[in-house]
Amino acid sequence: MGEIEDVYEDLDADVSLEEFREAVEEKVDQMGGLADEETAAMLIAHELDESEVDGVADVEPGMEDVEFTAKVTGVGEVRTFERDGEEEEDGQVVNVELADETGAIRVTFWDKMAASATEELAVGDVIAVKGRPKEGYNGVEVNVNDVDPDVTDDIDVQIQDAYRVEDLSLGLSNVNLAGKVLDTESVRTFDRDDGSEGKVANLVLGDSTGKVRVTMWDDMADRADELSSGNAVEVVDGYVRERDGSLELHVGDRGAVEEIDEEIEYTPESTPIETLEIGQTVDISGVVRSADPKRTFDRDDGSEGQVRNVRVQDDTGDIRVALWGDKADEDIAPGDEIALTDVEIQDGWQDDIEASAGWQSTVTVLGESDGVSGGAESDDGTTGLDAFGDDADDGSSTASRDGTASGDPTQAAATDRSGDGGGAAAVTADGEEVEFTGTVVQAGDPVVLDDGEETMSVETDADVRLGQEVTVRGTAADGRIDADDVF
Repeated sequence: MGEIEDVYEDLDADVSLEEFREAVEEKVDQMGGLADEETAAMLIAHELDESEVDGVADVEPGMEDVEFTAKVTGVGEVRTFERDGEEEEDGQVVNVELADETGAIRVTFWDKMAASATEELAVGDVIAVKGRPKEGYNGVEVNVNDVDPDVTDDIDVQIQDAYRVEDLSLGLSNVNLAGKVLDTESVRTFDRDDGSEGKVANLVLGDSTGKVRVTMWDDMADRADELSSGNAVEVVDGYVRERDGSLELHVGDRGAVEEIDEEIEYTPESTPIETLEIGQTVDISGVVRSADPKRTFDRDDGSEGQVRNVRVQDDTGDIRVALWGDKADEDIAPGDEIALTDVEIQDGWQDDIEASAGWQSTVTVLGESDGVSGGAESDDGTTGLDAFGDDADDGSSTASRDGTASGDPTQAAATDRSGDGGGAAAVTADGEEVEFTGTVVQAGDPVVLDDGEETMSVETDADVRLGQEVTVRGTAADGRIDADDVF
C-alpha cells in the first residue's frame, strides 16, 4: 500500500478512500509544495478525527467542522431573507432540531439545502450531518454543509405528541406539556455578548407524575407576571435542557405558554418532617401552624432583602420554614395547606433545624384556610413574634425568634405557637363551659385549633384532619378544653 492508504487504514472516520485521496491532494495544493502526500494525509486524518464527536453534547462553539448522527425532532418552516447585495437573489434558511441520547441541538440549512430539508426530512428520521458550530440565539447551533439522510443507526430518543413530566429526557424538543403552575418568579434581564438585552423568567409546573422548572426567554418571559399559582397551562414547543444536574423545560420565541381550562392533578411527594436532617434538600408539605410578618434586612452589599418565617406541620412533626425574597410575599395564613419543594434543611435556633426556601424552591398553596389570618397583632402593632424575638438583619435564616404568638405578655401562657402548641386561647376559669371554632393546625394529642387570633388546645377523641375547620364545646380544665362535642 502507498503512504495515503497506510494513513487511511488507521483512520477512524466515516469517509471513503476516494474522498480521503481528494482531500489529501487539495491539502498538498493549498500548502504550495510545503507538504508531501504523507504529511498532507496525516493532517487530513487529524482534522477528521477532531471533527468526530461522541454526541450532541460535545459540540461547542469555535470548533472546526464537526460530524455527528442524531434524530430529527422538529423541522421548521423555510424563511426567505434579502441579502446585502441588491442584485443577489433572496436567501433561504430553515432550522431543524436534532437530538441524541446526550442532548439536543439546532442545525441550520441554507438556500438550496433549506428547500431540500423541508421536502426530505421528517420527525423521527436519523441523519448524519457535518457543519461548523456557532453560538446561536438559544444555545449552540450548527451551520450544515453536508448531510447524509440514509443512516441506519438507532438513536434512543422518544418522540410523542404530548408529554408528562416523567416523560421528559435530555435532548427532546417540540415538547407539549400541560401542568399546574406551582410557583412563578419575577422577570430578570441580562446583557448578551452582542450587547443586546435579554429577559428570562422561571415558573414551576406539576402534573400527576412530578414537577419541572420551566425557563422562558425574552418575550415569553413576561408570561411569568401574567400567571399565578394554581393556573393550568400548556407549554407548546418547548425543549429540554439540563441545569445543575436537573432537567428543565425551556420556551423560546417559537414556543408558547397558554392557559387551559383543565383540572390538573398534582400530588407532592413529601419527606416526613420528623425524618429531616441538616444538609438535605427535600420536598415537604403540611398545614401552616403560624405565620410571622415579613421582615426586611440589609445585606452586606447594601441591598435590601426580605424574609418571612412560617411553621409547617405534618402528621409527624413541625418545622420552621424561612421564605426568602419574593417567596416572603406569598399569601399564606395559618390553616393553609402548602407544599414546598427543594428546600434546604439547616441548623436553626436553639439547636433546632429549619428549612430555607430560596430561589430554587417553590411554594404552593394546595388549600386555603377559611377566614384564618396571620399572627395575632398586639395593641402596640407588633405580633408576639416581634415582642419575644430578634430581627435577623444579617441575612441569617432566622428572621425572628419563635416565641409566644400573643403580643400581650399577660397572655403569654395562654397562646403559645411554639413547642407542642399547648395552652388555652384565653385565661378561662376551670369548669367554665366554652365554645371555640377554628382550623385544625395539630391533629394529634392534644388537638390544636387556630381561629386566626388565638389558638386552643382541645382534649378529644374525635377524628379530625389538618386544615379542617371545626367547632368544639366543652369544659375548660387546666388551660385546655375537655371537649364534649366536636362538629
